[in-house]
Amino acid sequence: MTDISRRAIMTGGLGLLGATALTTRALSPTAAHAASPPQVARPRARALGLPMQGRTGPDNAITDVAGVRVGHTTLVSGHGDHAVRTGVTAIVPRAPDALLHPCWAGTFSMNGNGEMTGTHWIAEAGWFMGPIAITNTCSIGTAHQAVARWMVRSFPEQMGEDIWPLPVVAETYDGWLNDIGGFHITERHVLDAIRNARPGPVAEGNVGGGTGMITYEFKGGIGTSSRRVDTSAGQYTVGVLVQANNGIRPWLKVCGAPVGLVMKDNTVWTKEKGSIIIIVATDAPLMPTQLRRMAKRAGIGMGRLGTPSGNDSGDLYLAFTTANDPGAYPIKDRVHIDALNDDDMDAMFMGVVQAVEESAINALLAARTMTGRHNRTVHAIDPERLRDLVLKANEPFAHADLG
Repeated sequence: MTDISRRAIMTGGLGLLGATALTTRALSPTAAHAASPPQVARPRARALGLPMQGRTGPDNAITDVAGVRVGHTTLVSGHGDHAVRTGVTAIVPRAPDALLHPCWAGTFSMNGNGEMTGTHWIAEAGWFMGPIAITNTCSIGTAHQAVARWMVRSFPEQMGEDIWPLPVVAETYDGWLNDIGGFHITERHVLDAIRNARPGPVAEGNVGGGTGMITYEFKGGIGTSSRRVDTSAGQYTVGVLVQANNGIRPWLKVCGAPVGLVMKDNTVWTKEKGSIIIIVATDAPLMPTQLRRMAKRAGIGMGRLGTPSGNDSGDLYLAFTTANDPGAYPIKDRVHIDALNDDDMDAMFMGVVQAVEESAINALLAARTMTGRHNRTVHAIDPERLRDLVLKANEPFAHADLG
C-alpha cells in the first residue's frame, strides 16, 4: 500500500431500504447523529429495468444464503480537511451460537495491492470462523482487533489457551473523500456493525465500509445480489456482497454497453486508483478447492463491468459455504465433507459471475453524490441516463430469455 492516493471507492445511498430502515439497521447508535437527511431510495438494477440475467433469491442479497447476516456502521460528519466519510461493514456467516463452527472457504487475489487478513490460514486449512469486517485501509488493524475481541468476549470459555481468533478483515482506500489519516474508526464502531447484523434486505451505496468509496469515478460503495442455481443435487443459493472502489470512467460497461465512453461528466482522475473486495457466500456443499475456484470467478463478474484489475488496485475475493458444518472448534472427531460433483460447478460459476456483476451495478446505482475531504465532490451516476443507454445498446436482445 505504497500509493495512498490509489484508492477512491464508491460511496452510496440507501439502496433498497427506506430511510427509517437505514437508520435502524445500517447505522450504529454512535453514528446515527451523523447520518445524511432521509432520502427516497434509488432504484436497484432490476427495478430500473436493466436486463440482468439469472434468478435471484427473495431479497436479491447475500443474506438470501440462510444464516448470513449483514450490519453497517456509517460515519458522516465534518467538512473540508476534517470530513469524515467512512465506516465498517460486517458479514456474519452463521447464527450467533454457531460462530465457533468453521466455514469452509477459498480466496483469490486478482491484484494484490490491498489487504485481507486470515487468508494464509484459509490457504493452509481451508476454513475461517467468526465475523468478516470490511473497512478503510488505515482502519484494518482496529477492525482486526475488534473482531478478535468480539470473539474472545463472546466465547470466553472456548477462547482460552488452545483457541485463538484469526479474523478475516479487508479494506479499500477512501482517502479521496474521507480524512483517512484521522483514524476515526474505533473498536466500538466495528462491534456495533457486528451487533447490528441482520438477515433480509441489505442497505447499499454510501453505507458501512462503502461510505467514502468511488467506482468508475462515480460514487460507489456497498452492493449485493444473489442467484438461485440448479444442480444435479438440487437448488442452491449464491450470494455476493461487494465494497466497490475501483475503475475509471472509460472502462465502465453495464450489461455489455460501454456507457463510460459517453458518460464523461464530472470525472475524478485519469489513472485507476481503486480496489474492490468481493465476498461470495453459498449454501452449496463444496470443498475448499471448489470454493477457491468460485472466488476466482468473482474476477470474471467484475470484468463484465470493464475493469482489467489495474496495477494499483487491491482486488481480493473470498468465497465460503455454510454447508458441511463440522461443529464447534476444536473438532475432535473425523470430519465428513459432502461436495457437489465438479460437473455442477459450471452452474455455480455462472451464479457467481452474474451476482458479482449485479452487485457492482447495485452499488453504483444506490450511491449518492457526496462532498468530502478538501471539499471534493464525487457525483452519483444518473440512473435514467444509464438505463436509456443500456436499453438502446441491448435493443436487439429485448425479447431474449434472461433466465
